[in-house]
Amino acid sequence: MLKKINHIGIAVKSLEDSIPFYRDQLGMNFEGTEEVAEQKVKVAFLQIGESRIELLEPTSDDSPIAKFLAKKGEGVHHMAYEVDDVAAALEQMKQEGVRLIDETPRHGAHNSLIAFLHPKATGGVLTEICQAGKH
Repeated sequence: MLKKINHIGIAVKSLEDSIPFYRDQLGMNFEGTEEVAEQKVKVAFLQIGESRIELLEPTSDDSPIAKFLAKKGEGVHHMAYEVDDVAAALEQMKQEGVRLIDETPRHGAHNSLIAFLHPKATGGVLTEICQAGKH
């Protein structure tokens, strides 16, 4: 079902302050930024091999990322795995008794479909499954 690690999400207070480290010091390919209004977040993607680092900056104080930053500070927020069909993957996991945050897919960055699994079902790691968008 899983194809690859699509990205690792990292919560940051400021994209402007964080991007230079990944782009300039680590030499990752900066792919740009995008606001995902539904998630109340602005994201920056940086390519590393076949995966990406996704930096997440909250755009609102009631954003899930703002709450994460207030509770835990900057750092790894989630792991995202790519699948061919998020809806089918969710249905399979639901039938297998996996605790879900999202019962149905929602829209993510780059026209992708995403869904989150509950950390209590994944050993404490917030886990996203994503289906690449059509460009």
